Amino acid sequence: MRLFSRQEYSTDYQELKFALHKKLIHRVNLEALSALPEQQMRLEIRQAVERLVDEEETPLSLADRDRVSTEVLDEVFGLGPLEPLLEDHSISDILVTTPKLVYVERAGRLYRTPVEFKDDAHLIRIIEKIVSRVGRRIDESSPMVDARLPDGSRVNAVIPPVAVDGPVLSIRRFGRTPLSANDLVRNLTLTEDMLKVLHACVTARLNIIVPGGTGAGKTTLLNALSTFIPDEERIVTIEDAAELQLQQIHVARMEARPPNLEGAGAIKIRNLVINALRMRPDRIIVGEVRGEEALDMMQAMNTGHDGSLTTIHCNSPRDSISRLEVMMGMANSSMSVQSIRQQISSAIDLFVHVSRFSDGTRHITHITECVGMERDVVTSQDIFLFERSGVTSDGRVVGRFRATGIRPKCYEKLRTAGFQFPSEIFQSIVELH
Repeated sequence: MRLFSRQEYSTDYQELKFALHKKLIHRVNLEALSALPEQQMRLEIRQAVERLVDEEETPLSLADRDRVSTEVLDEVFGLGPLEPLLEDHSISDILVTTPKLVYVERAGRLYRTPVEFKDDAHLIRIIEKIVSRVGRRIDESSPMVDARLPDGSRVNAVIPPVAVDGPVLSIRRFGRTPLSANDLVRNLTLTEDMLKVLHACVTARLNIIVPGGTGAGKTTLLNALSTFIPDEERIVTIEDAAELQLQQIHVARMEARPPNLEGAGAIKIRNLVINALRMRPDRIIVGEVRGEEALDMMQAMNTGHDGSLTTIHCNSPRDSISRLEVMMGMANSSMSVQSIRQQISSAIDLFVHVSRFSDGTRHITHITECVGMERDVVTSQDIFLFERSGVTSDGRVVGRFRATGIRPKCYEKLRTAGFQFPSEIFQSIVELH
C-alpha cells in the first residue's frame, strides 16, 4: 500500500503538486494525447511531469521526484489522493469526513490515514470526476448523490450546503472477485449445514429476503446466494447504483436514475420492478427495497416470479415484516393492514438475517421461515440461530450456531426439488471459540 507520512501531505508539498498539475494542463495537449494508447499516453505525461519537476527550484530527492510524478498522474488519470487507498484491497470502506480527515475500514475496524485533500474544491473536483463517469451530477441544487466506481464499489457524496463542514465522501469497496458461499463458511459467517439448506432453498425457487444493518454484508450474502441460481434461468437485477456481481451469463441489469436539472426524468426502483415484469424474468433480484417498490416486489413474488431475492435494512426478521408493512402502506394507503400482511405471508418464504459484530466479524444470526397467518399476525419460525455468548480478552466475539430442531414447513418443496437432509442437520450445534 502506497501511504506516506503526514509530513508528506504538508501544505508546501500540496502546493508543489498542484502547481505542477496546473502547469501540466497548460503545457500538454491532453485532448490530443487521449487518442494514443493508454500506456503510451501515461508514458508521455510522466515524461512531461518529470521535465516540469526538473524546472522547479525546490530541490527534490529521487524518491520525492518519483512520488510527486506519480501523484500528479493520479490527479490526471485517477482519483488523486484516493488512489493509494483504492489500490489496497484489504480496505473495505474509505470515509472522507472532511478534506483533512480520511478514515478507512480494514477487517471491521476504523483507522485514520495520513491522506489529505488540498481543500474543499479539490475534494469536490474528485467527487465530480466519480459521478460524471456514471452520468450523475452533484451541485448546490442537488447536493447528494449515489454513484459507483468501475469496479462496482458504492459511492455516496454530500456537499455544502447540506454538508456543514465541507464535502463528505463514502466509498463502500467490493473485492475484485466476490466472496463465494464457501468463502463465507470459511469466514464463519455461517455453517456448512446452513449453507446446504440455503443452497436448496435458492435452487427450489423460494422467495428470500436478506435483512441486516448497515455494513452487515447483505449485498455480499445476496451475491453468494445468487450463485446457486441455475445458469439457464433469466435474471433481472434492479438497483439504485449497480453493484451486484452475478456470475451467470443471462443477466439483464437495470439501474435507477435521479431527476435531471429541471427535476424531471427520474426513474425509481418501483418503475423498474414494474418494467421487469414485462421482461420475461425467471428471477427478479432487487438490490434493496426501501420504499414503495416493496408492494410491487411482493406482488411479483405472488404472481409466478418465485425464487426472487432482495435485501432490506432492519434489525431482525420480525422487524423486516414491520418495515415491509410500512413501505407497502406508502405505496397504497387504501390497503388494509390485513391485506398487506396477507401479501407478505404468501410472498416470502425465508428471511436470512446477517449482522456485523463489535470485532468486525459477520454472522448469519437467523434463518427464519415465514409460515403464514394466525388471525391478523404474520407468523414465523427460526430454523437456525447464532447465539452470542461473550467476548474474549482480545475483543473477539464468541458464540454458537444452533439449529432449533424445527424441520421447515417448506421441506416438502425442497424434497420435490431433489434435496433430502438427514434429521440431524436441523439439530446441529457449532461452537465458535
